[in-house]
Amino acid sequence: MADRNLRILVVCGGISTEREVSLRSGKAIYEALLRKGYSHSIRFDLTRDNIAQILEARPDIVFLGLHGKGGEDGSIQGMLELAGIPYTGPGIATSAVCMDKILTKRVLANAGLPTAKFEVFRKDECSDVKAVVGTLIEKLGLPMVLKSPCQGSSIGVVIVHSEDEMAPAIEEVFKYGDHLLAEQFIDGTEVTLPIMGNEDLTVLPIIEITSEREFYDYTAKYTSGRGNHIIPARISSDVEKALGEVGQRADRGPNWQGRARIDVNVDKTAGPMIIEVNTLPGMTDMSLFPDAAKYVGISYDDLVEKFLEFGLTAKHDL
Repeated sequence: MADRNLRILVVCGGISTEREVSLRSGKAIYEALLRKGYSHSIRFDLTRDNIAQILEARPDIVFLGLHGKGGEDGSIQGMLELAGIPYTGPGIATSAVCMDKILTKRVLANAGLPTAKFEVFRKDECSDVKAVVGTLIEKLGLPMVLKSPCQGSSIGVVIVHSEDEMAPAIEEVFKYGDHLLAEQFIDGTEVTLPIMGNEDLTVLPIIEITSEREFYDYTAKYTSGRGNHIIPARISSDVEKALGEVGQRADRGPNWQGRARIDVNVDKTAGPMIIEVNTLPGMTDMSLFPDAAKYVGISYDDLVEKFLEFGLTAKHDL
């Protein structure tokens, strides 16, 4: 059990497109810490203008409630490493790789882990949109998924069903950055594997995700009644075994340190295909990780305290 006199700075908000979700996560984490008796906890709304105040405050530990760019990509982790301030969640390298969906896909592919076929284009390579569309359809077929690689909460993700939809979808993706990730569409069951721990990792129950929307997008994730978390997932024992093997192989790669969530689509023929890895998964009242913990008897407050303890004992990568 951690020292109740710890000075804990719950950092949330930030500068990413997921700012509002992060504020909700941060508020919930902060209130849980107070309920657990950590009375010296402070909730800190991070902006571009006040980041130096984190260093001035010299907390005993920073509890990261950030999501997206600037919070989940190794940026703030690097600053905290240099300052010698402990923090929750994975370190710089793991955060940077997992935040970039293109890097994640390449790491997965190089490790022989299952993931959908993909193609990558830079914005400056797309002046001839018609040629790009033709190449993508030839290599990936339709439907396909187009993504901005460094956004979270399904922001900048479009499922394309016809050739006519391609050019507008490409334009939409480039609103969020200069790279386009195109993936072969997987017709399957979407599930997620929540993982927590440092050296000794615990895999919480697999969650099946369904949505009233075309896919589990931002609206479905954060609007009550638009998305459902089914625990345990409605999958066969063979698929569950295959997911466990995929999870164990993925665990041996990145240095998770604290918590992570591996999102997987179970293809009807090819089996489990990893979509992405979230290194600071959401902690709102509608988030997946707390639901999985609750199913095995871990309350939200106890889960937050576990993450705090993992942060205090973590050996982060530089």
